[in-house]
Amino acid sequence: MAEQMMQEAAGKAIPAGYKQTEVGVIPEEWDVATIEELADIIDPQPDHRTPPESSNGEPYIGISDFINSREVDWTASRKIISKAVDKQEKCFQLQKGDIVFGKIGTIGVPKFVPQVPFRFALSANVILLHPKNVESIYLMGFFYSESFQKTLKSELHSTSQAAFGMNKMRLIKLPLPPKEEQTAIANVLSDTDALIGTLEQLIAKKQAIKTATMQQLLTGRTRLPQFALRPDGTPKGYKYSELGQIPEDWNVNQLSDLCSLKSGLSITSQDIDDSGSYRCFGGNGLRGYTKEFTHDGDFVLIGRQGALCGNIQCVSGRFFASEHALVATLGKLTNSKWIAVYLERMNLNQYSESSAQPGLSAEKLRVLKLITPTSEEQTAIGNVLSDMDSELNALEQKLAKARDLKQGMMQQLLTGRIRLPLPQEA
Repeated sequence: MAEQMMQEAAGKAIPAGYKQTEVGVIPEEWDVATIEELADIIDPQPDHRTPPESSNGEPYIGISDFINSREVDWTASRKIISKAVDKQEKCFQLQKGDIVFGKIGTIGVPKFVPQVPFRFALSANVILLHPKNVESIYLMGFFYSESFQKTLKSELHSTSQAAFGMNKMRLIKLPLPPKEEQTAIANVLSDTDALIGTLEQLIAKKQAIKTATMQQLLTGRTRLPQFALRPDGTPKGYKYSELGQIPEDWNVNQLSDLCSLKSGLSITSQDIDDSGSYRCFGGNGLRGYTKEFTHDGDFVLIGRQGALCGNIQCVSGRFFASEHALVATLGKLTNSKWIAVYLERMNLNQYSESSAQPGLSAEKLRVLKLITPTSEEQTAIGNVLSDMDSELNALEQKLAKARDLKQGMMQQLLTGRIRLPLPQEA
């Protein structure tokens, strides 16, 4: 990788104030260092044996147990005997800013060691890094940088076994700014991480609200204000049905009462292009574009084959539906947004027929029973949930932009292409 960088730079003019190194062109006052010069590299489980499990034991965590860069799903983590934690604590002490790095299984994907008021052990599948001569956030940023990811990919392709061991980690080289500039870079990355974390938490909160709202509205446990009262102003009640208690003015219907189901048409991959007049949908989303269309209007598509059978999508306008989708043609009194959310909540995948290729049959779906409000209430419920989806989509787009911004900043800041003003220069 270092030779490749030198070759790529050959013949290119080096800007004033920069120098050519084995890690690329960097500012003159920056150094090149190896990971082992900057951090203690620790194998938390040198014997590489998984400790005995204990239902009342201590958490034993690897990369896959993390839900983000700092937090662990402790409820799902494996539990091991306390002696295994004692053994690790005799060899090393976990400190704030320590980093774990996947070396087997989930490789790379570094995380900060969580700061929690209880004991836990680290998996044999990770490397522990204790930064000593470098800002830990700067080092973490380097691990997610484009240059390191290329190095990691190159190392993994060079061996038959997917692993990234201690010796490889020790010899990794990276550009190293002076301490003050490291801190400035770390602060910028930390601020960006805080923004990303805030957006992630907000999305999780909004998703939980949507799930609860969907449960209440689709079952009639909560009624929208305009449908909650009788003409005389008294609250509407409930009645018993074959699906349990439902609102007094709702009905139980088979899916076939609300829509007709029919498979799309067969199409070859040669007839699907990257661009064209009409969108082509399979069971799991957009496949490409075609010169012809099979449907025109508002429809709901149900994935009928494969691991994602039961996938639901609303499609409007002219489009081609392939044989991998069941097309629901809606009755005049059925709202597309409402029934799409209802079917999604039903988890239609559970009705797939067991075979080498799981599949849904229209016959089996047609007899499924739903509790059905009036067309007007369907539309109102569909609009409420659609508005929530729009809000979530907008937040997801903001999150994607924030992540892209961070990636772009890392690429510029960690190579010195963009320099931050330091306190004495401001």
